[in-house]
Amino acid sequence: MLDVRRLRLLRELARRGTIAAVAEALAFSPSAVSQQLGVLEREAGLPLLERTGRRVRLTPAGQNLVRHAEAVLERLEQADAELAEARSGLAGALRIGAFPTAVRAIVPAALVTLARRHPGLEPMVSQTDPAAVAHALRAGDLDVALIHEYDFVPAQKEPGLAAEPLYREAMYLAAPTGATADAATAADGPGRDDDERADRRPARNLDRIPRQGPDQGSVLRAHADDPWITATPGTLCHAMALRACQAAGFTPRIRHRVDEFPTVLALVAAGQGVAVVPQLGVMGPADPAVSLTRLLMERRTMIAYRSGAAAHPAVAAFGAALRAAVPPELATPPSAA
Repeated sequence: MLDVRRLRLLRELARRGTIAAVAEALAFSPSAVSQQLGVLEREAGLPLLERTGRRVRLTPAGQNLVRHAEAVLERLEQADAELAEARSGLAGALRIGAFPTAVRAIVPAALVTLARRHPGLEPMVSQTDPAAVAHALRAGDLDVALIHEYDFVPAQKEPGLAAEPLYREAMYLAAPTGATADAATAADGPGRDDDERADRRPARNLDRIPRQGPDQGSVLRAHADDPWITATPGTLCHAMALRACQAAGFTPRIRHRVDEFPTVLALVAAGQGVAVVPQLGVMGPADPAVSLTRLLMERRTMIAYRSGAAAHPAVAAFGAALRAAVPPELATPPSAA
């Protein structure tokens, strides 16, 4: 009989590529991982691994076994959900991952609702970049997480995980007010209607900014020679800004790399550059030194969990609390209504 714990190790190896990476992710020693995979090979009666330099590649038999492991682990998640539903009341730890803007703007209200409805639950929030969520969920470090995608950086399908939409956000170009006015004049030229120029205003009164702004490419190209402020490399936010600029025909000259949007806006206000920021990142008191231009792209946020865990009462309860906490000014996908 194949051991489920060893199947989980094999699945992680298929995703991470090295025994050292699996050991680090699951808090094992590399020798322990190698030993357990060796036992799994003996249980299977076939070679499951072959070494290629420092990496380990799965044999065809190993790849086939990983597919079965995904199905087995999903069924175990479903069984755990059914058992939890049969128990009276929700209790115990619920490990939640979320990115910074959601932690600040969405999660606190959701936790208040969750505590009122299910006082026995113990939610434990970890600030987690969406790029790291898949490994954390599969490793069991998280039970549920918020992830996002952009028009230029769509979410990748992750084996063993499922996701459902939560809300959509508009995206804005944030620039120093004077620089935006100069760029607007250069981009518009003579004869541009005043109503279209009203898309560029130094306020966070977002409901007054038209839903369809000027051509996104021209807005970004107007700042092609300016310094840019992006998130740190390796994050989805960094990839989004880079690809949006490249689609507009230029590569941004990055001066600052910052992950917190309030800090990004403070740098913009100080004249340190321009940035692309999501709607949640610009909510709050207006700063007259920062001008916002509505772009045509969006950021979409989803609730992610292990496949089979959608019906788990704790995961479902947190999802319901999140939906109740979404600010009304954010767009809600029809399937999440």
